[in-house]
Amino acid sequence: MRFRTMKNVTVITGGAGGMGLATARVLGRDHRVLICDVRQERLDAALAELRAQGIDCDASVCDITDRSAVDALVQRAAQSGTLASVVHTAGLSPQMAEPETIMKVNALGTVNIVEACLGHAREGFALVNVASMAAHMMPSLLCPTRAYPLALSDADTFLRRAVRRANLMPKALYRRGMAYGISKHFVIWLSRHSAARFGEKGARVLSVSPGSFDTEMGRLEEKSGSAEMLRTAALKRFGTPAEIAEVLAFCASSKAGYLTGTDILCDGGVIAGRRG
Repeated sequence: MRFRTMKNVTVITGGAGGMGLATARVLGRDHRVLICDVRQERLDAALAELRAQGIDCDASVCDITDRSAVDALVQRAAQSGTLASVVHTAGLSPQMAEPETIMKVNALGTVNIVEACLGHAREGFALVNVASMAAHMMPSLLCPTRAYPLALSDADTFLRRAVRRANLMPKALYRRGMAYGISKHFVIWLSRHSAARFGEKGARVLSVSPGSFDTEMGRLEEKSGSAEMLRTAALKRFGTPAEIAEVLAFCASSKAGYLTGTDILCDGGVIAGRRG
């Protein structure tokens, strides 16, 4: 392993592209960075780019739905230095998969990240989970919130109930959108629910809800009407990866040392425009 010991290390899931790679560029200024993704070729390209910029980094293939793989990822980072933070950007959008897969990756994958991080949390550690402004657009009555705690004890039942709720929608695209919204609403809930457990160790956990950003995934979601929502936004443009990366990096840093158990909405004023 190329890492030496005792330097601050940050893990970035989904770090091979989009906001994850942009965040690696920011945090890589003063941290060693371990990026992960499910595709080796994307990791190879990202790793070459980051190293060319002088960033001390390494990469690991990791499927976040596999708890043992997530445990190994976090363990690797913890053994390579002082694990300072994890920024969890990995996830699927409505255009990328069916409801059950979206729920497995976005919701249960985040459970795996939270639990693995909790085992290594220490004073000053921070976990930043990426949610979505879609969670803020979900009517609470449509979210199966009573099933959320089951994700920590009976994942199969949680998954079944959440997917069943999404499948109430009449069209496939709506069902995928509903699954995405529920999964990200769950991420906000889980981050808030986990704050006390992290706090016992002097550590933090929170979520950030991005709006429409100019990333590969963000542009893919134009088909779902993300660009249309900008018409009523305060800032009528897509955000840049660099802008959301700065938010994520700040939340993960010691500068945000009193920020935990909450969600940061970074959407250019889309939700504000919808609510008037």
